[in-house]
This record gives sequence, structure tokens and C-alpha cells, in this order.
Amino acid sequence: MVGAAGIRARRAVRLVFAVKRGWYRLRYRRLTLGRDVEIRGRIRLRRGVRVSIGDRTRLNKLVRFAGPGEVRIGADCLLNATWIGTWTSVTVGDRCLLSDCELLDNDFHNLAPEQRHAPPSPATRAPIVIEENVWIGAHALVMKGVRVGRDSVVGAAAVVRTDVPPRVVVVGNPQQTVKKFHD
Repeated sequence: MVGAAGIRARRAVRLVFAVKRGWYRLRYRRLTLGRDVEIRGRIRLRRGVRVSIGDRTRLNKLVRFAGPGEVRIGADCLLNATWIGTWTSVTVGDRCLLSDCELLDNDFHNLAPEQRHAPPSPATRAPIVIEENVWIGAHALVMKGVRVGRDSVVGAAAVVRTDVPPRVVVVGNPQQTVKKFHD
């Protein structure tokens, strides 16, 4: 009996996720969802952003995407209350964990005082690349033009302004490498 009830429960859960995927595909025509994506919370797309989410990726709480750019999320990832703002592109590799963090590939405005109220120039933006199996902790901020290397960890509340090498842990503001994973 328990086995049959468990099978029915798993089927019901898969059906709920399939219905949510269908609803979000209808709501956002610029959203592409891979096979077996689990939307456990909500997704919000704004300002024309194009988003592609890989197979078996899980999205918890409210995951937000904004800007005129493109976001590509790999397979088997977990996004938990993540916000991605893009004017160019943000790429997240397979098996990444993004926990209540922000990825911003732009400054949203020009730095020079006389240019601040003008539309952002190309110098205010640069793509972000998060390689495979990266963990980004809660309240971390990854800024424009950054590449986070494979198997690295970005600690909670870190501000990442420069590239992170593979297989390290970075923390703080500004970021500092505090651990290296040895092969």
C-alpha cells in the first residue's frame, strides 16, 4: 500500500510542476524551460529579457529576471530567490547553486556626473559567466564582466568585482580568496 501511495504522490507532484511549466510558457513567450524544470515558487520576467532554463533545474521562492539581455541557466541548478539583471548576457553553468543573490551585468547608469541621467552607454555593461558547479551564497553580488571559475564558492554577502579562479572560496567586500580546493 505505501508503495502505491508513494507512486501516486510522485505522479501528482510531477503533474503540478508540468502545469506550472505550461502556465509560465504561456505567460512569458521569451522563456524557454527544459525538461522536468521544477518551479517551486514564482518566476518574474521584466523588460524583454530572454531566459533559457536547463533540464531538471529547480526554482524556489521568487526568481526575478530583468533587462533587455539574455540569461542562460544550465541543467541541474538550484535558484533560490535569485535576481538577475541583464543588458548583455548572464550565463550560469550546469549544477550551480544560487542562493538569494544578485547577478548584475550592468551599472544601470553612467558613472560620470554629467552623464548620469543619460541612457547607459556600452561602457556600463559586460557579460557575466558563472562556470559549472559554482555555489553563490545569500546576499552575494556578482557585478558586470565577472567570470566565476568552475567549482568555486562565493560566500554570503560577498561583492564580486573581478574574476574568480576555479576551485576557490571568496568572501568579503572587496572579495578575497580564503580557501583553495586541492585536487
